[in-house]
Amino acid sequence: MNLRRASLGEAAVHTSGCAAPRHAAPTAIDLFCGAGGLTLGLKQAGFSVLAAVDNDPLAIETYRQNHPEVITWCRDIRALAPMEVMQSVGFRPGDLDLLAGCPPCQGYSMMRTLNGSRTVDDDRNGLARDFLRFVKALLPKVVMMENVPGLATDAIMAEGLRQLEGLGYFTGFHLGDMTVSGGGSQVVRILDAAEYGVPQRRRRMLLLTGRFGAVPFAPADLTRATVWDTIGRLPAPGSGYDPLHNCTEKRSERIRGLIGKIPRDGGSRSSLGVDEQLACHRACTGFKDVYGRMSWGKVAPTITSGCTNPSKGRFLHPEQDRAITLREAALLQSFPADYSFSPQQGKQGAARLIGNAIPPEFARRQAVKIREYLQAEQSTAGDDLPPESQAVPERREVLENDKH
Repeated sequence: MNLRRASLGEAAVHTSGCAAPRHAAPTAIDLFCGAGGLTLGLKQAGFSVLAAVDNDPLAIETYRQNHPEVITWCRDIRALAPMEVMQSVGFRPGDLDLLAGCPPCQGYSMMRTLNGSRTVDDDRNGLARDFLRFVKALLPKVVMMENVPGLATDAIMAEGLRQLEGLGYFTGFHLGDMTVSGGGSQVVRILDAAEYGVPQRRRRMLLLTGRFGAVPFAPADLTRATVWDTIGRLPAPGSGYDPLHNCTEKRSERIRGLIGKIPRDGGSRSSLGVDEQLACHRACTGFKDVYGRMSWGKVAPTITSGCTNPSKGRFLHPEQDRAITLREAALLQSFPADYSFSPQQGKQGAARLIGNAIPPEFARRQAVKIREYLQAEQSTAGDDLPPESQAVPERREVLENDKH
């Protein structure tokens, strides 16, 4: 097996023979990996994540800090050949257990489309087709794609489902019965991450399909992890050694005064009265969560790339007169307390990575059901997967040029 040193934006490629390498755990590849939230959830469920792709240098830097054993490409996926990825892990079509990812979805977001009332022409909208291009080449046993709910009713989804069914993946209906938007499919659902152990309200689309029939979705959980459960016992910023929790705020004395008057534990700017509100707020009847406090006993609102800025949503701390910190935002996304995020682009860069991530706990719960599906299929074939507790992702030596 040959190992070559990769330049920036490329992966160390392993060249092997025809036989696929034997792995102790089910295998996965993460496309559009971002900071690694999906990869973390997959690893927690017992998967060995072999490779990951993203075109954002800051995201890849963060990903490598937390998942150094995974082969990574910092490259536009539109310029990446699936064969290159297969060669790097020594796989043939059909060997991979899971291909997962979240193509950039800004063109389908409810904010940019004004709740679906307009179409946004964003060149990233077509990246879902590149995800499908990798499916066609790799032919993984299971496909999982996470995205914004707006994608579920777009014509591109119907197109993708038709192609998946043509490749032998389960969709739950015959091609002739499919609506233009792909409605009625059993493999596409709109889920709220709050129902899967994540302490925030986050509605997402999930496409989940396999070559051996329907892949079960994780069951919803009636209990909720709250803001208090997640960040209620953290020390005040500045009292510890976590740089993500010690980020300072720069606000005018007037803004600090207004924040101090917003009622604790779920209060909103509407409590200030018209005279004390900012002029831009008096002229706007929407965006009522702006300059609102989170509630201790509820889940958080959707954590976005503006999660440390109270002018972007309900991102004020329930009690303290400040926005939530980067660490608090990451915890509300279900990242562990020791997960690192690159500081190279400052606070806003880290907030973008956190807000755009797939919550690891949401991914983990879905991945557990995928693992059970794969185990059942391989048991039928007489080739059992090891128990989850025994599946340790193997480390893969990667020699890379660290210069960015």
